[in-house]
Amino acid sequence: MGSDHYFTAAPASPENLRTIRVSLAGRELEMTTAGGVFSPDRLDAGTAVLLANTPPVPPGGHLLDLGSGWGPIALSMALASPHATVWAVDVNERALDLVRRNASALGLTNVNAALPGDVPDDVTFRTIRSNPPIRVGKNELHGLLERWIPRLDERSDAWLVVQRNLGADSLQRWIASTFHPGFSVFRTATGKGYRILKVRKHGTPPTEPIALV
Repeated sequence: MGSDHYFTAAPASPENLRTIRVSLAGRELEMTTAGGVFSPDRLDAGTAVLLANTPPVPPGGHLLDLGSGWGPIALSMALASPHATVWAVDVNERALDLVRRNASALGLTNVNAALPGDVPDDVTFRTIRSNPPIRVGKNELHGLLERWIPRLDERSDAWLVVQRNLGADSLQRWIASTFHPGFSVFRTATGKGYRILKVRKHGTPPTEPIALV
């Protein structure tokens, strides 16, 4: 990719479209990916852990895939909840084009691939699912989460997958201190070196803390 990163807005590297075969929402699918986006050759391990360790998505409302890449999380949610509106948000225009291309190939009409600034300010989300771009740096990552986590609906959850050796535990502590009161954060699963963090936005009156067994 040269100087490109998967969080580059307009990758200058060759597109090099390719087709990969992946399992999403219980279906074996052929998806189009390209150079200059995150994990173009396979479903990355972190996203696979996230998809395997999160509950079914809500059947309606607005759902957010934050940092969508070519779209595995957004497409999985759209397939599972055809009456929901799924927002695939990324800064990488090539990634968003791939999400649109893949959604069209699957016949999905409930996916909006959008730059962050193109999501209407009044939209709130019944769930956020994300393999966040850890390598953008701590300040950028924290700013990203401070922008989007407050847009959860009341009594709704964000699910984040973070590699343990890239700061999952410190990120959990930061979330707990930054979004308090009104939010709770738990580590709900681990696998292949990744942590799943669940961020709960409580309602008014507050929901009771969730006991993990």
